[in-house]
Amino acid sequence: MTAVDRLRARAAAAGLGDVADKVIAGERLSIADGKRLYESPDLHTIGALANFVRERLHGDRTYFNVNQHVNYTNICNKLCRFCAFQRLPKQPGAYVFSPEQVEQKIREQLHNPVTEVHMVAGIHPKLDYQYYLDILRAAKRARPDIHVKAFTMVELDQIAKVAGKPLAEVLPELIDAGLGSVPGGGAEVFSERVRQETYHLKNTGDEWLEIARTVHEAGLRSNCTMLHGHIETVDERLDHLDRLRRLQDETGGFQTYIPLSFHPDNSEMAHVPAPTALDELREIALGRLMLDNIPHVKAYWILMDVPIAQLCLAFGADDVDGTVVEERIYHEAGATTPQEVERAELIRWIRDAGRVPVERDTLYNVVWADDGATEATVGAAAPLGV
Repeated sequence: MTAVDRLRARAAAAGLGDVADKVIAGERLSIADGKRLYESPDLHTIGALANFVRERLHGDRTYFNVNQHVNYTNICNKLCRFCAFQRLPKQPGAYVFSPEQVEQKIREQLHNPVTEVHMVAGIHPKLDYQYYLDILRAAKRARPDIHVKAFTMVELDQIAKVAGKPLAEVLPELIDAGLGSVPGGGAEVFSERVRQETYHLKNTGDEWLEIARTVHEAGLRSNCTMLHGHIETVDERLDHLDRLRRLQDETGGFQTYIPLSFHPDNSEMAHVPAPTALDELREIALGRLMLDNIPHVKAYWILMDVPIAQLCLAFGADDVDGTVVEERIYHEAGATTPQEVERAELIRWIRDAGRVPVERDTLYNVVWADDGATEATVGAAAPLGV
C-alpha cells in the first residue's frame, strides 16, 4: 500500500474519504467540505491531509527570515475591543516614533543580517502624509538594502485619506519612498456581525479586500490573515477563507496566509477564552486545505508556544516568520513567547521538528538553504494577475 493509499484509507475511516479524494487530486474544496473538516473530531487525519498538500508544494522545506519589527505608534482611533496595544494620545505609555527614531531602531540591528523591517502600528489621526513617506525613507537611509514590509490595509486607507487622493495614486509614491510589500493584518474576520461587535470603526471586509486588490494592482505582494478564536463562528471563518481565495484567483498577489490566534489578556475581551493549541493546529490545517491558490501558510511563532509552532509544520505550515526583534502588539495582549530569537535558534527549532530550514527574503527568494539548494526562488507566489 502506498502512502497515498494509506492516506485515503485513513480519511475514509474518519468519514472524509471524498474530501481526501479532492485533496489528492488537487481539486478545490467547497465551503461544505471545509465545514466537515472543522467539525470532524479526527484532527490527526485533517493534519495528515494538510501535510500532504504542504509536502506536495514544499517538501520538507520550512522558510524563515531575519527580520525586525518596528511598531511606530500605539496611538489609535479604532478602539478595537480585542486590542491591548492601542492607546489614546494622553494615556500612559502612548508613543509615536519620529522618523529619526525609526532610523535609529534599524541602525541598532546593523550587526545582524536583517533583510526585512516589518512596520505596522495604530491608526493615529494626527499623522500627516509626509510622516509615512519619511519613515519609509528613514528605514532605507538606515539600511539601503533592506526590504520594507509596511502598513496594513487599514493603515493604507488612513494614509490615502490624509494624502487627499486615491490609494492608486498614493501607492507609487510610497513605493518610491521605499515600500516593498504589505503585511496582511487588520483583516480580522470579514463578518459584518463580528465587526459591529468588536471593531466597528475599522474597515469592512469588502473595503479590506478592495484595498488589497488595489495593492496587488500596484504590483505589490501582500500577506493575508484571519484573527480566530474569539466570537466568530465556523461559518464566518469559512466565508473569510473563501473570500481570500476568490481575490487570489483574481490577482495572485497574496503570498502567505497567517492565522492569528486571539490573545485576550489586557483587552476589553479578556473574558473570552483564548484558542487552544488544538484550535491553532486546526486553523493552520484548514488554511492549507482551503487556500489552494496561496503558496505559503505561516505558523507565526510569536503567537504560539514554540512547540506548537513546530507541530504546525506537520499540519500544513511551511513558514515560521523570523527573528522579529521587539514585537509589541501581541506581547501587550499577553503573548509569553520571547521578544526575539537568534537566527541559529530558528534553524534549530526547524531541524528539531524534522524539517529543512530555508532562509528567505520577504519575496521568498532563497538566501540560504540547509539542503544546499541554489535556485533563485522557491515556492514564490504565482505572477500577479495585473
